[in-house]
Amino acid sequence: MEQNAESQQPTQRTTRRGPTALERRVTALEQILIQMYGPERLILRAGKLQVLKQLRSDDIGLKVLALAKLIRDDPSLDRVPSRRDIPRLLAELENELADAIARRTLEDELEKKIAERMQERHEEYVRDIRNQVLKEDAGPETPDSLKKFERLVELDHTGLGGSALEVVRPRTLEEVVGQDQAIQSLMAKLASPYPQHVLLYGPPGVGKTTVARLVLEAAKRLPQSPFSDEAPFVEADGSTMRWDPREVTNPLLGSVHDPIYQGARRDLAESGIPEPKTGLVTDAHGGVLFIDEIGEMDPILQNKLLKVLEDKRVHFDSPYYDADDPNVPKYVHKLFKDGAPADFVLIGATTRAPEEITPALRSRCAEIFFDPLSPDHIQTIVRQAAEKLGVSITREASDLVSQYTLEGRRAVTLVADAFSTAYLRTGQRPTALTEETVATVISRSRLSPVTPPYTREPMVGRALGLAVAGYHGIVLEIEAAVFPAHEAGRGRWRFNDTAGSMAKDSVFNAETCLRRVTGRDFSHLDVHINVVGGGNIDGPSAGAAIFAAVYSALTQTPIRTDVAMTGELSLSGRIKPVGGIPEKIFGARQAGIPRVLVPRDNQTDIPKGLTVPQVGLITSVEDVIREVLV
Repeated sequence: MEQNAESQQPTQRTTRRGPTALERRVTALEQILIQMYGPERLILRAGKLQVLKQLRSDDIGLKVLALAKLIRDDPSLDRVPSRRDIPRLLAELENELADAIARRTLEDELEKKIAERMQERHEEYVRDIRNQVLKEDAGPETPDSLKKFERLVELDHTGLGGSALEVVRPRTLEEVVGQDQAIQSLMAKLASPYPQHVLLYGPPGVGKTTVARLVLEAAKRLPQSPFSDEAPFVEADGSTMRWDPREVTNPLLGSVHDPIYQGARRDLAESGIPEPKTGLVTDAHGGVLFIDEIGEMDPILQNKLLKVLEDKRVHFDSPYYDADDPNVPKYVHKLFKDGAPADFVLIGATTRAPEEITPALRSRCAEIFFDPLSPDHIQTIVRQAAEKLGVSITREASDLVSQYTLEGRRAVTLVADAFSTAYLRTGQRPTALTEETVATVISRSRLSPVTPPYTREPMVGRALGLAVAGYHGIVLEIEAAVFPAHEAGRGRWRFNDTAGSMAKDSVFNAETCLRRVTGRDFSHLDVHINVVGGGNIDGPSAGAAIFAAVYSALTQTPIRTDVAMTGELSLSGRIKPVGGIPEKIFGARQAGIPRVLVPRDNQTDIPKGLTVPQVGLITSVEDVIREVLV
C-alpha cells in the first residue's frame, strides 16, 4: 500500500495546474485594493457591502463581481459576469481604479501643499506679531526716520527771507491803485450782515486776489460784519484743481477713503471702517473761499460746488459704513450722519469774459469788474514798489515801465529786476533806479510797447477805431484808398483776409451808406481798406470808423487823429450800440486820445465820473462826418 501511494504521488503533481492569466489579473487587482485601502479597511468595506464571502470565493465570476462592488461602491450590482465578459469588465475596473488612484494621489499632494502653506502662514503671522510687539516696545522711530526729522528741523531754520513780490505787495486797501470802485463794491457785499457770493472779472495782474484778502480783513473790523476775527481766507486755483469722479479724492469738497483704497487710517482700514476726509470748503467754513481762475474748473466740479453753496454742508456716503458698528469713531459717525459744515462766502476770480462763465454759477453770484490799469496807475505802482524796496526811481524810468506793461504784477517785477541789476552792477545796495537800468531790463525781457506809436497828424483816408482784446481796449488804425477801377464798370472792394466775417459785413454796409450820402457810383472805383497790424477784428463795431476812412479817401478830406470812434453801422446810416464801451474808453485814455465817439444808445455804459477822455454821442453817419473831418 505504501508503495502504491508513493507511485501515485508524482501523478498528482503533474495534474495540478497553475493560475491562469485572467486569475492573475484578478489577484493583482485585489492586491492593489489592499494597498490602496489597507487590509483592515478593505475588510470593513467589503463587510459593509456584503461581498466578503464573494471576495474569498474560488469562483472567479463571484470574485470579479465583489471587486466591481468595491471599486464602484455600488451594492446593487448582482449580475455575475460570465467568463467571456470578465476580461472586458476587468479592463473597465482597472481604468476606474487607475482614475481613483490618480485622484487620491493628487489629493494627497494637495493636502501636503496646503499643510505646508498653512505652516508658512502661521510662521509669518507669528513673525508679524513678534515684530509688532517689538515696534510697540521700541516706538515708531528708527535711526533713518530720526535723521529725516533732524533734516526738516534744520531746514526750518534756513530760508531766503522772502521774495520781491512779497515785499512790494500792498498791505492795506489804500495802497491798491486804480480799483476804488471795485473795492467799494466788494466791501459792500462782504461787510453786509448777509454777505453774497461774488465773481471778480478783470485782466491779470490788477490785484483781484490782494483786494479780496484785504477786504475780508477790513470787513472783520466792522460791527455789522458776520465774519469773526478768526475767519479764514482759503485760496485755491481752479486751473490746477484735480479730482477723481469716483470720489476717491476731492481736495475741494472732501472725499471718503474706503478701507480697500489707499489713504484710510491703518487702524480704521484694518477694522473695515471708511474714513471721510473734509476738503477746502470745510476749511473755509465761517470765512472766504477764494478760487482763482474759477472759469477753468471742471464743469462737473462746479456743479458739485453749487450744491454745497445751497446746502452749506458736504454729505458723505460709503457702502462700507455701518451705523451700528461699535468700532466706528464718533467723528466718523457724525460726518456720515450730519455731513461736514461748509458755510462760507465764495469769491471767484477769472480773466474770462462773463459770457464764458457757466450761467448756473453767475446766477448765484454778484459780479464785480476790475478796471484795466492806466499808465498813470502803473507809474504810481512803480513808485510804491521802489519805495518798499528802499530806493527811489526817476520819473523817466517809471514812465518807461508804463509804456511797456499795463499789469501791476509785471510792473513790480520789472522794478525788482531793475533793483537786482543795479545791485549787481555796483556791488552795493542802489539808492535810485534810472531810466537806463529800466531800459536794460525791458530789453532783456523782450517786451513790446502796449500802445504802438502812430502818426498824430491829420491824414486823408485814416480813421481811428476802438476794439477790445480781453479786458483791454485798443486803438485801431483803419486806412482806406480809392482808385479808378482797373476794369471799367467792375469796381472792387478789398479788405483784410484775416478780418472776421462781421467786420467784412461792416465794409458792405459802409458802401451802401456812402452811396446814399455821396451819390457816387462805386462800380467805377476800386476801394482798398486796411486795418494796420492786421488780425481778426470780428465784430460790427468798426463800421463807423470804416465809413469815416472811406469817406475821407473819397472826398480827400483829412480826419482828425485826436478822435477815436466805435459803433455798428446800419444800412440806413444809423450808428447802433456795441459792447465793451468801458474797455474801449480806457484803451483810448491809455493811448492819449482826448475824445471818443460812442453810440448814443451806449450812454448808460459810460463809466461814472469820467473826465478823460471826453465822450461824444453819435446817432448817424452825419454825426461822424461832423465830428471827425477837419
